[in-house]
Order: sequence, then C-alpha cells, then structure tokens
Amino acid sequence: MGTRLPLVLRQLRRPPQPPGPPRRLRVPCRASSGGGGGGGGGREGLLGQRRPQDGQARSSCSPGGRTPAARDSIVREVIQNSKEVLSLLQEKNPAFKPVLAIIQAGDDNLMQEINQNLAEEAGLNITHICLPPDSSEAEIIDEILKINEDTRVHGLALQISENLFSNKVLNALKPEKDVDGVTDINLGKLVRGDAHECFVSPVAKAVIELLEKSGVNLDGKKILVVGAHGSLEAALQCLFQRKGSMTMSIQWKTRQLQSKLHEADIVVLGSPKPEEIPLTWIQPGTTVLNCSHDFLSGKVGCGSPRIHFGGLIEEDDVILLAAALRIQNMVSSGRRWLREQQHRRWRLHCLKLQPLSPVPSDIEISRGQTPKAVDVLAKEIGLLADEIEIYGKSKAKVRLSVLERLKDQADGKYVLVAGITPTPLGEGKSTVTIGLVQALTAHLNVNSFACLRQPSQGPTFGVKGGAAGGGYAQVIPMEEFNLHLTGDIHAITAANNLLAAAIDTRILHENTQTDKALYNRLVPLVNGVREFSEIQLARLKKLGINKTDPSTLTEEEVSKFARLDIDPSTITWQRVLDTNDRFLRKITIGQGNTEKGHYRQAQFDIAVASEIMAVLALTDSLADMKARLGRMVVASDKSGQPVTADDLGVTGALTVLMKDAIKPNLMQTLEGTPVFVHAGPFANIAHGNSSVLADKIALKLVGEEGFVVTEAGFGADIGMEKFFNIKCRASGLVPNVVVLVATVRALKMHGGGPSVTAGVPLKKEYTEENIQLVADGCCNLQKQIQITQLFGVPVVVALNVFKTDTRAEIDLVCELAKRAGAFDAVPCYHWSVGGKGSVDLARAVREAASKRSRFQFLYDVQVPIVDKIRTIAQAVYGAKDIELSPEAQAKIDRYTQQGFGNLPICMAKTHLSLSHQPDKKGVPRDFILPISDVRASIGAGFIYPLVGTSSHQS
Repeated sequence: MGTRLPLVLRQLRRPPQPPGPPRRLRVPCRASSGGGGGGGGGREGLLGQRRPQDGQARSSCSPGGRTPAARDSIVREVIQNSKEVLSLLQEKNPAFKPVLAIIQAGDDNLMQEINQNLAEEAGLNITHICLPPDSSEAEIIDEILKINEDTRVHGLALQISENLFSNKVLNALKPEKDVDGVTDINLGKLVRGDAHECFVSPVAKAVIELLEKSGVNLDGKKILVVGAHGSLEAALQCLFQRKGSMTMSIQWKTRQLQSKLHEADIVVLGSPKPEEIPLTWIQPGTTVLNCSHDFLSGKVGCGSPRIHFGGLIEEDDVILLAAALRIQNMVSSGRRWLREQQHRRWRLHCLKLQPLSPVPSDIEISRGQTPKAVDVLAKEIGLLADEIEIYGKSKAKVRLSVLERLKDQADGKYVLVAGITPTPLGEGKSTVTIGLVQALTAHLNVNSFACLRQPSQGPTFGVKGGAAGGGYAQVIPMEEFNLHLTGDIHAITAANNLLAAAIDTRILHENTQTDKALYNRLVPLVNGVREFSEIQLARLKKLGINKTDPSTLTEEEVSKFARLDIDPSTITWQRVLDTNDRFLRKITIGQGNTEKGHYRQAQFDIAVASEIMAVLALTDSLADMKARLGRMVVASDKSGQPVTADDLGVTGALTVLMKDAIKPNLMQTLEGTPVFVHAGPFANIAHGNSSVLADKIALKLVGEEGFVVTEAGFGADIGMEKFFNIKCRASGLVPNVVVLVATVRALKMHGGGPSVTAGVPLKKEYTEENIQLVADGCCNLQKQIQITQLFGVPVVVALNVFKTDTRAEIDLVCELAKRAGAFDAVPCYHWSVGGKGSVDLARAVREAASKRSRFQFLYDVQVPIVDKIRTIAQAVYGAKDIELSPEAQAKIDRYTQQGFGNLPICMAKTHLSLSHQPDKKGVPRDFILPISDVRASIGAGFIYPLVGTSSHQS
C-alpha cells in the first residue's frame, strides 16, 4: 500500500495551510482510450491525474467536473460530520465517549495508525486487541464474546486473515456493535431495505461514495464486481441495485470473465488480480475501482504490484474512506446506545391470564403460570447482560453498576402503597401493589416496577403466611419468593452472628489475657513485620493516639488500644435465626468448659429484626453500607461510651458477607411485569420498607414517564410515616402519590364490628350488607388520609373489593374518602381478574402523579429527641401527649450526649391501633402515649422509642 496514507492522515489532523496545495485524496477516473497492460505512454489514472513520464509535470483531469482540491475534502467531511454529531451527543451526556475495539491477529501498524488517527480526530477512544497471527477461530471468538459484554465498548471490528472469516466468527459479533456490517442480521436488514436500522459495510459504502462524488451516474450502469466474497460481495450488490445499477458478481477464474469485463461500465475489484489476467481485458473508458486491499483483515493482497495495473487502479482511496465511514458507523452506534439508555416504552412480552371462577388457591394460580426466563425479562426492561447475575430460571440479582450507567436518566414517578390500621382480616397492600403494576404495564402499556420486601420465614411458616400477593395479583414463582430467594436473609444471619460471636470472644480474651498478649493477637508479626490495618488506624485516631508504628506505643496506649472493656450488661446485639422458635427467646450462653465460667443470659431474635437488615434497606452503595455497618453500636464500655463494630475490627468481614445481598433481586408478576424483591425490615423496631437501592434502580429503568410502586408495612400511621421521615431522608427521593388501601370488612371492624379470630368463620356483620358499620369505620380511613396530607402528597384510596361487598357499601366508602380529601377513590378487582381489575386505579394514580408534589417532612431532625417523639405522637397518632419512663429519659440524655440526637425517630408500637392499646379501633382520642424505653440503631441511622410493649413484627 502506498506511503501516502500516513501523510494524508497527518494532514487531516491539522487545518489546511494556505501555502502549498493540501494532500490530495483521489477518486476514480475513466481509463484512457490508449490504455494497455504496462506500456510506456502517459495514462490517465483513477486520481484524475496523468502519471508523468520522466521530465513531465503532473496534470489533472476531473471526470465529474470536481477539482482535486474538492476531492481532498471527502474524508475530512466524513470525519468532521462525525465529530460534530459526537459533540452534540456529549453536550447532553458529558461522560459519554464511545470506544471502538479492534481485534487484530497479526501485525499491521499502518492500519493501526489509520484507525487511531481518524478516531482521535473524531473524538473517539480506540482499543486494539492484538493477537498472534496464528490465533485459532476459538481464540478469536473468545475475544469477541468478551467485547460483546463490555458495556464501555460501542463498536467492534475485526482485522484478521481471510481464512478466519467464517460464519461462526462473524456471527459471534453482537449486531449492535458490528460497525463493519458483517453479521447476518446487519446484512439481512440491508437486503430487506432497512439500511437506517443496520450498519452497512464501510468498504462497500466507500465504493459508492467515491463513484458518486467523482460524478459517475450509477443509474442504469452495468457493474461488475470481481473477486469479492461474503459480506462485501452482498453489500456491494445491494447498494448498487439501490442506485438503479445492473450488478453482476463474478470470480477471477470464471470462463466468461473477459466478455463480462468488456461489457461492464464499472468494474469493482474485490480481491487481487491474478498475474495471468491481462489489463487489456478491461475496456478503455471503463471506470475501475480497487478495494482489493482486504480492509477487514488489514492484509494487502499478494497479486501483481501496482505498476502492472497500468496506473488504472488505486486502492488507497477506498481504504481511507472506508476507515472514515467506519468511524461514522461508530458514532451512529454510540447514538443508538444513548437512545437505548434514555426513556423508552418497554417492548415487554406480558403473560396472558385466564382467570377462573371461583378463584383457585394462590399456589394453584402461581403454579399454573409459566414465568418468562429472567434474562429475557431483564433485556426487555433495559438491563445489560453484564448487569445481572442469574439464579436459576426465574430470579436474578441486579448489579449496582446500572446506577452509574443510568445516572443521567430522569427518574420515574414514585408511588407508595400504605393502608388503614391493620386488622386480622387483612387489607391486601401487597396484592394492590402487584395489581397496580400489572394494570399499568400489561394493560396501559406504561413502564412500571413493583418494589417489595422479602418475607421472613418466621411469618411465612406461621399464621400470616407468605407475602407474594394473592389471587391473580402475585409475584411468581411463589415458593421461590417466599422461601430462600437468593440467600439475602441467610447472609444477614451469618453477618449478624459473626458480630455476636466477636463480642463474646473479645470479652473472653480480655478477661483471660494480659495487655501484651492481646496486643500481639490483634497486631501479629507477619514475616517479621508488625503493621496496623486500616480499621486499627481508625481506632487509634478515635482514641487520640496519633501513631502508625506498632512498636512505638507506650504500655498505657497498648492497653487502651487492646481493651474495649465491654460491659456485658449493656450488650444490645443479639444472635438471630429466621425461624420462629420461642424457646430461644431467652437462653444462657458460655456454659462450656472452654468458656471458663464466662456465661451470661442472651437471646435469639428473628433474622429480619437485625439492624443489618435495616442497614441493607437504607444504604445506597457498597461503601455507604460498609460505613453504616461500622457505626453499629453493640454495647457500651464500662465508662458508658458506645462500642461499635469498627471497634471490634469486623466491619470488613461483615461487608464481605453482605456483598451480594446488597444487589436487588429481580422477579416478575403473574402478567410478566418486573418486580424487585429486596430487604425486609420489620415496621416496628425498623422502618418497614424495601430497599432504597431497589427503588433507585427501578426509577431509572422505568424512565421519566414510568412508575415505581413500593409498599410500606402496617398502616399509614406507622409504615408510611417512616417511609417519609426515614427512608426518603436517606434516599433523597420525593414521592408523587400515596395509594391508601382499605377493605369494607376491615372498616366494619373499625366501626365496632365483632372481634375476628384466624381460622374461625366470619360473623354475619362481615358477610352481609351493613351500611352503618361501614360509615362508622370510615373514621379510621379519614384519619389516615389526613395523616398523608401532613406530608403534602396526594392520596388515592384503593378499595380492595371482596365478593361479599355490596355496591352501596363500595359507593359509600369511595364517597366518604373523597370528602375527606382523597384525590380519588377507586374499587379494585385485581384479586379475581388480575391487572385488568385495577385499570381504573392505575388511571387515577397516573392523573394524581401529574399534579405537583408538595412533599415535606413532618419534623426537623435537628430538634431534640423528645420533641420529635411528641410531634409524631400528637400529629400522627392523635395523642394528647407523651409520657417518658425514667429509663427512656436517661437513654435520651445519653444518646444526645453521645451525638446521636439529630437522628430521625422510628416508633416501635402496636400496629393494631393508632394508640398504644391494640383493642382501641377506629380513631382513639385524648390518650397519653407511654414511652417505656428508647434504643438506637446508629448504623441504620435512627432512634427507636418503645411504646408500651410490642412483640408483633411485620
């Protein structure tokens, strides 16, 4: 190949200089009538120039009337246009910089220089993967598959030997990254006429461009493509036919070659000319274009040297323009990729329901629907292959890297599902949540995501049962949802109990060893060197010891560092198990001989009550989770100072155990719409909401016009209040709508209906029309609407309809809800018919979300702890005042002194009443709310006062 290409490239990289002509880019020209095989006379070449004989000056011709200076601009124009398009894309997406990867087998430094210089001029990044020349097909494919899954790379090209261009290799490329247009999918779209949806071969496109810009009219011309193969041959034929040309493809050894060359107006050489084929076979006046340099492989054909072509044929023009057009394809690829990242309506294949009457059991319905493969669902909602980790066929974890990729994406609408004060009859918040997203996505074609908590095995195997929804509004498969899922709760159990073990082990060692022995255990010699770890350096700083060399600590400093002096009576960190086992609620530990008489009373809690669960639900990154885990207070030392997980030196180990649990779990509803299942903190001692991370990822995936629907535990007075004051503070997210769930029969109970016992048939008050009971019970619904209004968020009431409800009862509830200030009140039938039964609710939620949210917090976290508790008690519960026990007051004073007074409040009280007395239904008034104790979850980031006694957890 000529030495001129690097010169042209250098010229492209700087503006034209006034003195002297710029380097000329050549375009095809007609062969002269006096042409011959290799004779001596001056001949007009494809440059539009005559090859000078000795002593002759060059002169130019222009077949299409274009001057040589105009021809110089072809490549520059392509690159400049690409650069301008890329600049416009980067104005809106500053972090976006497309990357072209080129897999190269062999050494072709010139092609590397061409690619590198043109990419740099356009503003692209380029990476070469250089393999040995003798690389096998399998090795090439392995590299292709790696690049396919690399989200940083937007285009992939191959520079390999021709014998490696098998269908298997070419079709290993992802079509959306195939900027050379060699895959069957891109070729198929081109042949079908969808050129705007595919990548066209840059070499074939360069041939057309050079011909047209040299003034050749292709309409009606006879085109002969000689020696081309595969994708280049197909692309050339297709493009010429689109221009109205009559195209024939032929190989060099074909018998009719000479006659076909005589008939052709334009000859395109797709491979080097064999020595035995004379140039005289090409008729004078025929336009000849050479792309015999194997552009994809980067190898110059080994046929006759250029002089044997009698100056008729030059391949440099095609090579350079094709390289520029490949850059243009790269920019198009980046633009398409960005468009895919922006909001778009999902092309979701929804699963069809065939509801039966009477409605079968939940497990029958769940098992009767075959879920989509989770990788298919992930692709439908815009997740990339390397952003999911698949667990079986129907579950996957989603990596947090998706947040970085979509950071410039606008969030969707944020909807919270809450409920009236719960009763044993159940309100169906989970069912409403699932029915609503099924209606939005499967029936209104709106992107939507449900975000739910993972259920604990304790309630699942108890009276309450699972939490996958019910009827024809469920998450499937039900068994996988309700049981182990992907092991997040087991990870929490392991981390929690590791920390519990570290506490008792540390106490034992401190009670049985000298300061020096403890110090040598904590900072051991490794290869003769003693060094502090990062977490130990942080502890030294906390203790005011500004030293980094372990050998320089004084005896007093060694003792201070090595001893935590934990007071066993202050330990608040308990062991956990995700099973209801009442015989572990109070135990004695340390009775073995090896514990040397250091026993104490302890207990097991349910796993999801661990503070680590609350940390998981409120964190927004792996680094933040590590910091929160380190801040968790597990006890006090004998001087009353808090002892943390960081002090014990186990924060890194806890984080490693939780590294997979932090990733949200992707599942689907009965109608094939996406669901995140992540975290499951209880709504009394914790805030009762699914994870911040699941909500944030879902809000990006649905796009600006989409909806994320999440659920709060218990009634609006507990779960919703904590969602707003704790979760929204942690996440910074602003809710758009609250959906308040109620049922006619639950309202009857709040209106004074008889008590209900699980498993006992309902009394007639609940199965027959009773307008008065419904009217009396609506006071609780009205109170919950008022609580919602304290936060400035519009509320839509969803009335979960049962077959025993009458039209008069349904209409009454909806009317009273609207009078109380609800934006709308809608009866829902998703339990019996699926998403179709909640379309009216979905429309009401969409309309409410279009209104401007005036969201505000209930209190300022900077006010004293007592004032924050009082505000919640009076404004939310309707209490007259609060009453603190001496122990509660002492704890508040201690937490304030320790610097925790500015944390939000997480009230732990009964969920069965607005007051502290479970039997007080409706809207209790004029009661004093007793605060028996106050505790702190410093890692999670809240103070939780205990109201009376509360053992139920949900």
